[in-house]
Amino acid sequence: MQNSKMVAVLTGDVINSRKGDTASWMPILKRMLAYFGKDPKDWEIYRGDSFQMTLPVINALDAAFLIKASLKQIPKLDVRIAIGIGTIDYQAAKITESSGDAFTRSGACFDALKKQTMGIATGDEDFNEKFNLMLTLGLLTMDSWSSIVAKAIQTALENPDKNQLEVAQILRKSQSSVSEALTRGGYEELLRLINYFKHQIHKL
Repeated sequence: MQNSKMVAVLTGDVINSRKGDTASWMPILKRMLAYFGKDPKDWEIYRGDSFQMTLPVINALDAAFLIKASLKQIPKLDVRIAIGIGTIDYQAAKITESSGDAFTRSGACFDALKKQTMGIATGDEDFNEKFNLMLTLGLLTMDSWSSIVAKAIQTALENPDKNQLEVAQILRKSQSSVSEALTRGGYEELLRLINYFKHQIHKL
């Protein structure tokens, strides 16, 4: 099936997956992927701890940050995610059998990830350079999220229409403790990065 519409393809794997109990993180990963699409057309988990997902470009960064926040709640676990932006030339019943430059860019970006845990590849090299620098700086905070901070970040991202008091009520925590966790996790800066991405991506 031909499709000229721009989409995002996320390619990732779970860091230190063998150090944790698969039963503890697999349901979490599946829930996050299912939040954005259906298995196996929109996402699949393969080779035990690797995954791929396609979704609208506008949701790409939200999805990447949510997946990271969900898995960072388990000690020693983290995630590598490459975001490829482009088109899908062939849409198969299973995402791992689909093809297009969105998949090519996502795969190449993932292969290029070394110490950095997140990256993006589009057809615009200037955008790639600028945004990957922003991600590098953002990851200085995100890679250090504690499980408490990661939980607060995840809950806030999943409930963008709720204020801190309402987020605190969901978490059954005091507003002050949730506020402190969100501040430590750089939540406001995270939102600014997401909004910048959504604004700039329309220009590609």
